[in-house]
Amino acid sequence: MLQQDSNDDTEDVSLFDAEEETTNRPRKSKIRHPVASFFHLFFRVSAVVVYLLCEFLSSSFIACMVTIILLLSCDFWAVKNVTGRLMVGLRWWNHIDEDGKSHWVFESRKESSQENKTMSEAESRIFWLGLIACPVLWVIFAFSALFSFRIKWLAVVIMGVVLQGANLYGYIRCKVGSRKNLTSMATSYLGKQFLRQNTGDDQTS
Repeated sequence: MLQQDSNDDTEDVSLFDAEEETTNRPRKSKIRHPVASFFHLFFRVSAVVVYLLCEFLSSSFIACMVTIILLLSCDFWAVKNVTGRLMVGLRWWNHIDEDGKSHWVFESRKESSQENKTMSEAESRIFWLGLIACPVLWVIFAFSALFSFRIKWLAVVIMGVVLQGANLYGYIRCKVGSRKNLTSMATSYLGKQFLRQNTGDDQTS
């Protein structure tokens, strides 16, 4: 079911039903997608480690910068397209309609008792911990580079903030987007009822 937000041209939809897994196994803390869980943390943690140890690993700023940007790019693609779908049943993306208008789509699996059984609590914790902690670290690195006048590193750090912050924002919208739409619809409905009531009172007086 599609729900479109007219304010910012975003959509909250149910994640492609064809790929939903519905099994009767109880919900466990067991990691069901170990490879996805590994790469969810590998690229972003590696980027942070290379940034912290780059002066010891190599004397070439260009080599360190390229390595960090490649790790951040791989992390952005993996988290956006693979790990979010497998680990927590969320995905966000953009598409252009026939009129050339851009739409941001935020997907989530339909909530059901069977679907909840297939979700791993351990994977969910790993996903959200990595998703939130690493952007916070890059923000700290940004302030550190700014105040220590390490201007050459500032562009690299900003890249980390932007790429990992984009994934964080996208998945937060996937998680709470439907609630925001319901709140917006309720507010709009109450506003219309209030205006209608005032209009009726003016006509009777």
